[in-house]
Amino acid sequence: MKAMQLKEYGGPEVLNVVEVERPVPKEHQVLLEIKAIGVNYADTARRQGQYVVPTPLPFIPGAEVSGVVVETGEKVNGIEPGTRVVTLIESGGYAEYAIADARALIPLPEDLDYAQAAALPLQGLSAYHILKTMGRLQEGETVLIHAAAGGVGTIAVQLAKLFGAGKVIATASTDEKLQLAQEMGADVLVNYTKDGWEKEVLEATEGKGVHLALEMAGGDVFYKTLKCLGTFGRIVVYGVASGEQSKFNPSSLMARNQSVIGFFLPQIMRKPELLQPSMKELVELVSEGRLKLTIGEVFGLEEAARVHELMQSRKTKGKLILEPGKR
Repeated sequence: MKAMQLKEYGGPEVLNVVEVERPVPKEHQVLLEIKAIGVNYADTARRQGQYVVPTPLPFIPGAEVSGVVVETGEKVNGIEPGTRVVTLIESGGYAEYAIADARALIPLPEDLDYAQAAALPLQGLSAYHILKTMGRLQEGETVLIHAAAGGVGTIAVQLAKLFGAGKVIATASTDEKLQLAQEMGADVLVNYTKDGWEKEVLEATEGKGVHLALEMAGGDVFYKTLKCLGTFGRIVVYGVASGEQSKFNPSSLMARNQSVIGFFLPQIMRKPELLQPSMKELVELVSEGRLKLTIGEVFGLEEAARVHELMQSRKTKGKLILEPGKR
């Protein structure tokens, strides 16, 4: 089979087409014929050797995949070849075929196409579990969502409203991005490139602060977000996009019973009891039209290097998708 593999860390050019053996599913696994692959910043971090956990070489990136089951392991029950599914895998998605854990598969409704399905797992599950599992969002609470026009952000804005948030405060870097956040359902729009944006957040909460904040920038944004937090407020940290690690005094949280919580999606992936119900719920929300996904462009598998280059230029909009069958 064909796959996009990296044998060294570096720029997009280190992603090359290779011919490798088609994998064979073990007891609780299935072999998928890949129809669509979601491209993520985590893939570019893997390629650069800068991911949260080590990336052993040679390596085939790709965690978000949708496709058709073509073969099952001997202990797999209830899943037949020909079943259309979506799932998250640890690696190996940039290929014509990949191995997946049968317990993590979610069947696709007929009205949900492969590209839409592949755009959902990583960012959808992240937004879902940041809000619900780690953030413990309660009905009526106020939520602050940074980078609200991004992949996780656009979904988080929608899910926060669906989960009963009383007010969603969205931040972004341009008026165009803020408009997108508003279209997703945000109630208050704040440009975080302007000095004093944290004061706007506090004004929107009548000085009480937010109940929950989603933070993925680090550095100065983290410190200002702490100032936006109300009593019993929680910050969920799920990235360091600025590259600046934050340092703070944990005892400063004591006076107002505040929390700083870390989130890393692979830990959710290792718990089928968390992964499956949430993924099923997300698929249903998209199928019912209650959750909107923004698909940018669809490329052939062999264009993966170009897609990485486009993504890192930060000039693209929406989710970028690879399709092995696209020429």
